[in-house]
Amino acid sequence: MPGRQNPTLRQRRLGAELRRMREQAGLSGSQLARLLGATSAYVAQAENGKASVSMERLHAIAATCMCANQPLIDALLDIIADREKGGWWEEYRGVLSTDFLEVAELERGAEHLVTYTSTFMPGLLQTDAYARSLFAQAHPPLAQQQVDLRVRFRMQRQEAARARGLPNSVYIHEAALRMRFCGSRILADQLDSLIVDSERPGTSIRVLPFDSDALPSPSENFTYMAGPISELDFAQMDTGHGGQVFDAPAHLARFRAIIARLGSSALPERESRELIRSIKGKVEDKHA
Repeated sequence: MPGRQNPTLRQRRLGAELRRMREQAGLSGSQLARLLGATSAYVAQAENGKASVSMERLHAIAATCMCANQPLIDALLDIIADREKGGWWEEYRGVLSTDFLEVAELERGAEHLVTYTSTFMPGLLQTDAYARSLFAQAHPPLAQQQVDLRVRFRMQRQEAARARGLPNSVYIHEAALRMRFCGSRILADQLDSLIVDSERPGTSIRVLPFDSDALPSPSENFTYMAGPISELDFAQMDTGHGGQVFDAPAHLARFRAIIARLGSSALPERESRELIRSIKGKVEDKHA
């Protein structure tokens, strides 16, 4: 059976964990294949995320590799079950780049998000009009159909996250609150929406003021997606050439260290809300 050509990020992560499981058992790919009664090609494809792995096969691999990490096994079983259900984002495959789809897939697999932005409002907290203004300023310019498609996709991501009650700890640099990607009315409405979101259960919004002296690099707008176990965490960072995803332990440790710095430098939630209200008031004064 030919392998899938374009495995998703979570399918590749499943494969990477299977490879790690085998290596920790001291087995080569051919040795594992022989013990499973499978081919070496199948083991290689499974570890690359290109071959389907059933729940029964996962149990067999875990038993053969003497894996006693039950939380990891359970989390990998959830990835398989999730794959079988499919995702709402699949309707956009072929019309939006995989960067968009992968973020939605990772969000559904996450149990907690930590977001940091220094230039614009976090995607899951953007209003329709604000998101539309951002996409309309893309270079080269996007066709109106593409702008509409991306805005609709972003709003569906918000709906999916809120329906799940996905916890989100948000850190926003003060610059992002003041940046003008849109008109004053749209920005004021966006700031008002941010205040409302800051009072939602499970959502924490904290601002890093201009005078904070412990900030990540200005280019690092990122989201840390905590999985059901730390081994399945991801971090996604926006770059000028698209999204970049990290899952190596060293990279994840670096992001966790940055988050700790953010937590010690940002204003408390109440003071953050007051600062957002103050900025909103100034925006409205200019609009009046």
